[in-house]
Amino acid sequence: MTACGENEYPLLVVAGPTASGKSALALRLAEELGGEIVSCDSVAVYRLMEIGTAKPTLAERQRVPHHCIDLYWPDEASTAGDYARAAREAIAGIRSRGLIPIVAGGTGLYLRALLEGLAPAPKRDEALRDRLRTRVEQRGSAWLHRVLQRLDPQAAALIHANDVPKLIRSIEVTLAARQPQTQQWQAGRDALRGYRVLQMGLAPTTSKPIRERLYARINDRASEMFERGLVAETEMLRERYSDDCRALGALGYTQAMQVLRGESTLDAAVAAAQQGHRNYAKRQGTWFRRVEAMRWLEGFGDESAVQEEALQWSRSLIEGGKLQ
Repeated sequence: MTACGENEYPLLVVAGPTASGKSALALRLAEELGGEIVSCDSVAVYRLMEIGTAKPTLAERQRVPHHCIDLYWPDEASTAGDYARAAREAIAGIRSRGLIPIVAGGTGLYLRALLEGLAPAPKRDEALRDRLRTRVEQRGSAWLHRVLQRLDPQAAALIHANDVPKLIRSIEVTLAARQPQTQQWQAGRDALRGYRVLQMGLAPTTSKPIRERLYARINDRASEMFERGLVAETEMLRERYSDDCRALGALGYTQAMQVLRGESTLDAAVAAAQQGHRNYAKRQGTWFRRVEAMRWLEGFGDESAVQEEALQWSRSLIEGGKLQ
């Protein structure tokens, strides 16, 4: 099937900011090349969270098998290391079937964990976690984000100020090792081996015309989530798992929770979610631009010209030729 060496099996990656059309491109590649899709999204790993995660639809999952979706219940802990182990197992299974693994998603840390591995992380410090949670209740998540900015500015730039679990873990790891978490990432990694990888990035935010189109798509998507019933979905999750459920700190769900608590109007929540997703897209762009191996596609994954270019690159990789 492939001209790659015996120990170099083709692996495709479709990365990029939210609403850039990653799912559409991954589906086209899978159907054209004979592949299966491995999701790389830190929220899509949770069951019952459908509307706010923009998961592939059931119809799309019937067209092409998807992996690493619905791995955990919303109140279960999930780390980048957990994801990497599950994704590597899925990729190995796809390879054993003679198909092409296609990793698609926008969670940069999870992609790094999959491809490059992570340094061994310090154990959880429950006493420190309790102290930090108490301070968050007193001072808010913005205070926690400022603490991380002092300890590890690079990590703070990659974590949303409202994502309390990730902020706490980053501070915990930094203090335990007495070294910024981002520096620890550089040591002791267990990189994925035996694959020839093509990383393709969508909708580079350095291009102003594309950035403006991306933000319009983000605004539309956030509005549609609320129109489709995000508040009702969040209410169901809240009743089942309580206000303290960590997964409900994700973008969109945070704003829906504010509506349920009477802290925000629906219109204000939609606007806040739109702004939050735009900010997240900026951070994703910053992360992926640091990936030297990333080959950028100037457009969106649901555009035919972008899909054709991606197919050309992918076929070159699969055939073992030089990428053009």
